Amino acid sequence: MFTSAELSEAAKLVARHMTPTPQYAWPTLAARTGCKVWVKHENHTPTGAFKVRGGITFIDWLTRTQPDRPGIITATRGNHGQSQARAATSAGLRAVVYVPRGNSPEKNTAMRAFGAELVEFGDDFDEAREEAFRVGANEGLFIVPPFHPELVRGVATYGYELLSAVPDLDTIYVPIGCGSGICGVIAARDALKLSTRVVGVVSDKAQTAKLSVEAGKLVETDSASTFADGMAVRVPVQAAFDIYSEGAERIISVSDDEVAEAIRIYFEDTHNLAEGAGAAPLAGLIQERERMAGRKIGVILCGGNIDSDWMATVLNGGTPKPR
Repeated sequence: MFTSAELSEAAKLVARHMTPTPQYAWPTLAARTGCKVWVKHENHTPTGAFKVRGGITFIDWLTRTQPDRPGIITATRGNHGQSQARAATSAGLRAVVYVPRGNSPEKNTAMRAFGAELVEFGDDFDEAREEAFRVGANEGLFIVPPFHPELVRGVATYGYELLSAVPDLDTIYVPIGCGSGICGVIAARDALKLSTRVVGVVSDKAQTAKLSVEAGKLVETDSASTFADGMAVRVPVQAAFDIYSEGAERIISVSDDEVAEAIRIYFEDTHNLAEGAGAAPLAGLIQERERMAGRKIGVILCGGNIDSDWMATVLNGGTPKPR
């Protein structure tokens, strides 16, 4: 998908706007899982999530190739919207961001703080996305899809950083929403010519990616009701499917209870905050810890933007209810 030189250039561009995030091997997680666990801390970015990288590369590309565009329009559950708003407004562009009704209040506040013109529409991400695309076409705004080569090139820089630092990882667990994260990890692995296995993790309440791979074609679901909102996607993306269906070793599902337990473990063992999608890879590893025993494993903590009321519920031993 990308050459090593292309990802190196993307990493240099991203590094001009943010400090590369750390990867740590936590002995507490090793003791708990029976394998050496390297965590890629994308919760340490300027927006608290990995999506910021794609915003940097995408808006850089857009301003170079379509300088007359007045702004962008997109849909999100939060992290993608923060990324696009941050990069677009820094470049002097409008940033119109659609979210579903009942979206995370704290992510909504963060998007507005980064300059987003926030619009609530629809009952889930996919309804918000459809409306954003319709409005964008009518108003001449550039429609930023959830998956685009320039988004993936930016997102892939976290995989490039991780695998450059720890090239002998046996397996990396990464969550799947629309697919930019897992495709970025696959792209980095392939560009660096490594043999690391990639395991995708979805919510058992939002299994569109897993069902699609099992069927060998795109499979939509009727709902995606999980508090791990970064994975709450009903409609798979063909371009992403084409990559992860070939490049991932397998795709597994985790329950909301398993995700909540992984959030508690991250806080107890590392004192890091993880949102639902950010904790899902660790939940997947814990589910497969016997299979992974003795190996060197990477888990992507892709974001830490969990609302405070949900975090309180988790720390009190509960599992948040989806909004």
